[in-house]
Amino acid sequence: MEVKAGYKQTEVGILPKDWEVKPLDNISFVTSGKRLPLGKSLTDDETPHPYIRVVDMRMETVSLSDLKYVPVVVFPYIKRYRIFKDDIFIAVVGNTLGIVGKIPVELDGANLTENADRITNITCSRDYLLHILKSPLIQNTIEAIKTVGAQPKLALTRLRKFNIPLPPTITEQEAIAEALGDADAFIEAVEQLLAKKRQIKQGAMSELLTGKMRLPEFDKKQGYKQTEVGIFPEDWDIVPLKNISSMHGRIGWQGLKQSEFTMNLDQPFLITGMNFKDGEIRWDEVYHISNERYEIAKEIQLQIGDVLMTKDGTIGKILYVDHIPHSGKASLNSHLLVFRPLNKKYVPKFLFYQLNSRTFHNHIELEKSGTTFFGITQEAVGKYNAFLPSFAEQTAIAEILSDMDAEISALEGKLVKARQVKAGMMSVLLTGRVRLV
Repeated sequence: MEVKAGYKQTEVGILPKDWEVKPLDNISFVTSGKRLPLGKSLTDDETPHPYIRVVDMRMETVSLSDLKYVPVVVFPYIKRYRIFKDDIFIAVVGNTLGIVGKIPVELDGANLTENADRITNITCSRDYLLHILKSPLIQNTIEAIKTVGAQPKLALTRLRKFNIPLPPTITEQEAIAEALGDADAFIEAVEQLLAKKRQIKQGAMSELLTGKMRLPEFDKKQGYKQTEVGIFPEDWDIVPLKNISSMHGRIGWQGLKQSEFTMNLDQPFLITGMNFKDGEIRWDEVYHISNERYEIAKEIQLQIGDVLMTKDGTIGKILYVDHIPHSGKASLNSHLLVFRPLNKKYVPKFLFYQLNSRTFHNHIELEKSGTTFFGITQEAVGKYNAFLPSFAEQTAIAEILSDMDAEISALEGKLVKARQVKAGMMSVLLTGRVRLV
């Protein structure tokens, strides 16, 4: 590959000529944490010596909840293995392998688990190094060289030899770190807003779907009534699901074999619970079947407005069908139920939200059967007592929750885009393709 003027080929790729590549142990001191002496245990009682475990580690920081502490009498034995606010930790064992972060000021001087290493005496910008350690350059290296076994591990000697690309001045390193830090702050703000909106929606579902909170136009001041399943508004009906909804699943298709599945986009879809993800059908992952197979079971030919539920394996995943892509035809494989209202007894989107509620999931937990592979029968699902306000109130509640979903979906899209922008920034800033100084 031709290297353009002003750049050079290095061990980590093409970099500006004035950048260097140095092993991590040339720009810092890297050493391990320390376990407690044999027979000694951590305590929940707060002492002056918090102990950071891998379960406390988050990318970039340490969680301050559920901390454990080193007993005062044990501290002298491990006091050399402390980590300070100007240091970096990196998890080197297990599922947290590769998590890196800095120490909150509250944990300045805490002791560090043996399952993580300390990076101290850092001579470059600490925050720049933190971003490099989080980057694909290092994370991919960790994945490639980790020791595979019962628990993946990263050897201290290998960590010390990680190649770190370095801009020539601390000023440039800090400028890069500041730009990436701003991107991280924006991502964190969106994540926090998204978490808040999800909590608000859960609260709204709990209040609206049970009548604890009434919309002004439907609050008839008729009071509440005690039922066998709880307290509900006087004007709401409590009805077994089987009385208001049809429920259909696939019961054999005359020896349908997986060899009949196709990826022919002109043929009908064949949906399974595996195609449910994040409240949507991943249509691009769905297999297709012939029109002949599709026509065998008309009662499970999908329609817009259908509500679907997984009834085996991961039970109770609920989905609302708001569109069917080309060819406009879809059917169900086994392990799924489709719900449709009888005599317009309910608004499908309202039922969708109610089946996503804690009340329905509690019903599933009580009624499911099996040991290693769980399932629930159609009869057991039909026993669920649905809470039904008037058709108009169902519609209003469904619209409010749908608007909340749309807002959450927009934030999820914003978060995806922000992460993509951050990834793009890392690819150009940490390689010198774009210079900030």
